[in-house]
Formats: sequence, structure tokens, C-alpha cells
Amino acid sequence: MGVAIRTAGGDDRELVVRLLDEAFQDDPVSNWVFPGAEYRRATHHRLMAAFTDATLADGRVDLVEDGSACALWMSVPAEDPGHGGAAGGEDEFAELRRAVDPDNERVEMIGRLTAGVHPQGRAHEYLWMIGVAPGRQGEGLGTALIGSVLDRCDRRGRAAYLEASSERSVRLYRRLGFAPVAEPLRLPDGPLMYPMWREPRAARAQD
Repeated sequence: MGVAIRTAGGDDRELVVRLLDEAFQDDPVSNWVFPGAEYRRATHHRLMAAFTDATLADGRVDLVEDGSACALWMSVPAEDPGHGGAAGGEDEFAELRRAVDPDNERVEMIGRLTAGVHPQGRAHEYLWMIGVAPGRQGEGLGTALIGSVLDRCDRRGRAAYLEASSERSVRLYRRLGFAPVAEPLRLPDGPLMYPMWREPRAARAQD
């Protein structure tokens, strides 16, 4: 049986935020941004809410129909300065920090560092985040979510980009056609992130 996927709307905001918060509680990058389990449980959801709001406004959130997984995508034009950023430039990262956790410089730093390695000069689809409910991981939901967009990229001759947050994720994305596009990004006193790029594949002939 296939995985039913739909585009999320404003009514799905709280579901998406909760799903991302739960899915990334043990993620190496989330652990770096919000060190300490108690602190992370109290604060992490605010960053997920900011990411969700930005994507609902300017991108697309794909949601598995039963609410078990979601993916946040941005369409990045060739003239974008990187990371799908708004015209506000550097100020957007400071604003994010003020809104999410004003005393935590890592909220701002993660945005600046990932924007700094984001490829420029070519239009692409940016997989900002993908989250699967902890009890549903390993069922192929993430692959189904990504695959639906990659199929569309292939039909349109459009590239895709992401930053993997673990070596396990790198292996998954390699199977989907992504390849490292730069040296891994080492967060200060923290884990590695892996920028990955996918060239479109020749679309299959339609029956």
C-alpha cells in the first residue's frame, strides 16, 4: 500500500510543530543548539514553530495523511543569496534568535553557518527538514515523502539540496541520489552537518 501524502495548511501547524519537536529531540544538531534534555524539551519546540511558520508562508509542507511524518521544502531561485533566505539578509538570523531563545547564540549561529555553505546560482528544491514520529521510524515514510518531490524534480529537470545531520542520514540520502557537495560543516564544539546535492535524473517514460 502506498503512503498517502497531502500538502499541509495553516490548520495543521500545531501538528507539524509537535511532530518536528518529537522527531528531533535526539538529533545531534538539535542537541547542539539546545544542550541538555530538560532545556531542549522546554525550548526546542519554539525553533520548530519558527521553521514551520516560515515554510507555511513561503514554501510547502508535505504531510503524511495520518500525521506520522512531514517534510519542509523551499523552492530556491537561482538568484537567491543562499538558504532560501529573505531579503532581510543577516538580520533574519538575529530576529530568529530573538523570537526563539534570545540568550542562545547557537540559534542564530546555526542559520548563519548553514546559509554560508548553501549552494548559489542555480534554482533547486531545498529540503529544510523532514521529521518522522519516533514510533513510526523505519517504515519508509521519510523515503516516500522525499521521493514524491524528487520524482517531480526529475520531471522538471530541477536539482535538490539538503543538509544531513548524521552519517545514518547521509547513507539514506545517497540511496536517493544525493551526493556530498562540499566538505562537512563542523559546528563549533559540535557535530558535523553534511551538505548534499542531487542532480535531476532522466524522467522515466510515462505509460
